[in-house]
Amino acid sequence: MLRALLFVFTLGCSAPATLPELVSAERRASSGDIEGALTDYRRAQTTCKDLRPERRAQQACRDALLGEAQTLERAGRTEEAITAYAAIPLKAPDDPIAGSTATYRAGELLLEAKRDVEAWTLLWRVVTDYPDEAVAADALKILVDDGRHRDAQALADQLGKILTPLAETGVADNLVWSLADLYDKELARPDAARSFYDRIPADYPNSGLRDDARWHGARLSKQLGDYPGAVTRLRGLLATREVAIGAGSYFSIWLDDAQLELGRILRDNLADLKGAAAAFRKLPKDYPASILRDDALYELVVTLQKLADMPGTCRAIAELRKLDPDSKYNDDAAAIGAELKCP
Repeated sequence: MLRALLFVFTLGCSAPATLPELVSAERRASSGDIEGALTDYRRAQTTCKDLRPERRAQQACRDALLGEAQTLERAGRTEEAITAYAAIPLKAPDDPIAGSTATYRAGELLLEAKRDVEAWTLLWRVVTDYPDEAVAADALKILVDDGRHRDAQALADQLGKILTPLAETGVADNLVWSLADLYDKELARPDAARSFYDRIPADYPNSGLRDDARWHGARLSKQLGDYPGAVTRLRGLLATREVAIGAGSYFSIWLDDAQLELGRILRDNLADLKGAAAAFRKLPKDYPASILRDDALYELVVTLQKLADMPGTCRAIAELRKLDPDSKYNDDAAAIGAELKCP
């Protein structure tokens, strides 16, 4: 026990303390002493290099460099802030977090100042030079939002050029998504858009855009008249529910929509009435909190009527009324029930 206590005590004594210059800089900045804060941040940019271990030195130097630029920015000294941010990648060439964060923020400030060409240069640099940093996706979004209404085809061409060299990086799925979105909307090329959407679950199965891509791929397949393709994509999306149950992961926001759309396509486009009925029955059971439960039950009523299943239709009407007495579908369902002389 004595050895254990000595070990804990030693760890406590050797724990790294916050760099005094950084503490002083933050305190001065909070009190409005901008020049004093800047002086401390600049001093810290030198003293941070003596810290050990190396990761601690890197973190302190990053805080000192970004702290100076952020202090200038908050003080309204925008030009000086841009200059400070833009200098950070050269001062910390081995710190991609500092470099990407600083380049991104300089690009944002330049864009706000209407200095578009300079801003785009820095934001593109974030994407191409720091593709594995989280901020690369943010920079890409700004570029796409800003450029899609200027020359969507030129933007898509530029994204296509950098996609191949960046295909194995962290920003790659965002690049593919941006291309899909541009071809879907501004360029009105649903076939090309669908091809890009399909690449995300295939090439980047762990992407946070995977489920959205499957949903939009199914939507475009229906638009293109490829109903079996739409069903395949919707079933691929719905299969993630079973994975989520097993792994304790999240449920996609598209799951109940996909379940309802699957039933409609099976019934209305592929004449698979039994498959459609099964799909509609599944929605209230699998997604008890969904606002689409009454939609699914009404579609089940319509489908069972087409199947000439009178008892089943009557039961579905009663289930709909019980589920939601105020459903917008109750009047139509009641008319069907009256026609079938349901109890």
